[in-house]
Amino acid sequence: MNIDPNLPWGIAIDYAGRATLAEAGHTVQVRVYDAGLGDTLEPDPVSGYPAVHVTAQFTETGELGTQLRGSGQIVLDPPAEGPVAPDRTAVAAAVAAALADFEARVTAYTTLCTRFTRPTPAAP
Repeated sequence: MNIDPNLPWGIAIDYAGRATLAEAGHTVQVRVYDAGLGDTLEPDPVSGYPAVHVTAQFTETGELGTQLRGSGQIVLDPPAEGPVAPDRTAVAAAVAAALADFEARVTAYTTLCTRFTRPTPAAP
């Protein structure tokens, strides 16, 4: 993954904390947000600042509408002295977690498919 050292989070994110990038042949959606998706902020009880979540997610569609997803999340807790500062490694870690999750799901799905056998129809 190409991280741009000139950008606070290492990638270009829009005003809502969203970005789309390509990694390992997948189109990955990335989101950077604090404490909740549109919910009230949940401040840290020690520092008073919210945690920042960095998520990465993608879906691949196969034959007959099958879908496998990969998702990863990194949570950055605020330090005692102030709010969370941008972390250029967080996006790469979330994307790596999403890719690992996808590969685990592929393996599990493949194992499930190899165990499934069609029942033999009953003779009339």
